[in-house]
Amino acid sequence: MRPAEDALFAGEASDRIESVSEFTRRVKLLLESGLRPGWVRGEVSNLRAQASGHVYFSLKDAGAQLSAVLFRGDAARQKVALRDGQQILAYGEVSVYEQRGQYQLIVRVVVEDGIGRLQREFEALKRRLADEGLFAAEKKRRIPPMPGSVGFITSPTGAAVQDFVRILHRRGWRGRVVVLPARVQGEGAAAEMIEMLRVAQELGIFDLLVIGRGGGSLEDLWAFNEEALVRAVAACAVPVISAVGHEIDFTLCDFAADVRAETPSAAAELITSHFVASLERIGRIRADLTDLLNGAVGQAKERLDHARSRLRLLAPAAQIEQGYLRLDDLSNRLSATLRATTQQRRQELAEARARLAHRSPETKVQQESQRLLALWKRLQSASPKSVLNRGYVILRDEDNRPIARRTELRKGQAVTAEFGDGQAPLRAE
Repeated sequence: MRPAEDALFAGEASDRIESVSEFTRRVKLLLESGLRPGWVRGEVSNLRAQASGHVYFSLKDAGAQLSAVLFRGDAARQKVALRDGQQILAYGEVSVYEQRGQYQLIVRVVVEDGIGRLQREFEALKRRLADEGLFAAEKKRRIPPMPGSVGFITSPTGAAVQDFVRILHRRGWRGRVVVLPARVQGEGAAAEMIEMLRVAQELGIFDLLVIGRGGGSLEDLWAFNEEALVRAVAACAVPVISAVGHEIDFTLCDFAADVRAETPSAAAELITSHFVASLERIGRIRADLTDLLNGAVGQAKERLDHARSRLRLLAPAAQIEQGYLRLDDLSNRLSATLRATTQQRRQELAEARARLAHRSPETKVQQESQRLLALWKRLQSASPKSVLNRGYVILRDEDNRPIARRTELRKGQAVTAEFGDGQAPLRAE
């Protein structure tokens, strides 16, 4: 008989005999109270997602395996999508599942292995640079409303360039874009972007700089968190937009730049926003000009129609001559009004063109001038003299009075026909 058995049967045991449940409960108490929550690194295996929303898996390395569970509420808050074979860092506390006598890790936070370290470095550097005042709001400069030349520091082969240029062109921007090539990921990427910032400032041709790329993981975007690049962005003499393609998380370059755009596409929309607004104002001015000119022409036509009606009713040659004089006066006044109105609107458009740096639709103004000339020609063609020149004839009786109706003619009556180029005697049959 072994010594423990000898002690038991001899009644020398110091502890009482416990049930399995009691013993397991004591183990649970000791483990859960004696081990503080902490981080565990391992590989995910045996991943099972239950209909309840709970996620069960194992963490393993070369020497051991640990059961783990991520309850539904904690699982919904994670940014990492777990998969078998994935290397992760899991933060949680130990618990004992009494029914099976099994201990397991109750996971609260999951990050991909490597991200946790980077995240801590990010937060530490962010706090230090913020304490220096590098991200202070009073240091931010206003972005030029209409930059004529923009430098984009990025990879020339990335999709960000195509998206950026496509949106600029779609929104009608007519400035110049220069791609300043640099790697945006991996070792040495930050140094290349710093060099492009230096080159851009030495060239002195850019109104605005954009630095960025498409989206990616924290590791992919890490170059934009390197201290040397962050300081270079903050110290740049040219206003800078940070456009790293991530809508939720920030890089340190976002804080150091004068303006942050969520994506390169958003940066392009920001750059062209004032230009688009100016085009809309030009459109409204053009519409107002058209309405004003149409109103002036309409009023003039009404006055001319009224004058023609009075001439037809009054009929004598003297009245016709007076009508000619009034018509000429009206034409002159209309011409002066049109010229003054056109000059005023041309001045407004010229001022708009100056603000848009030679980007206003001058062709549209020329078209409107041609329309005015066409309207003027139509007005000229409506005069009585022009009517006679088009083939119409005025019949006059022996007293030189116009004959307006056929019933006024007598057989054999002598009449005079007035043409555009003179008069001819006729006789009614």
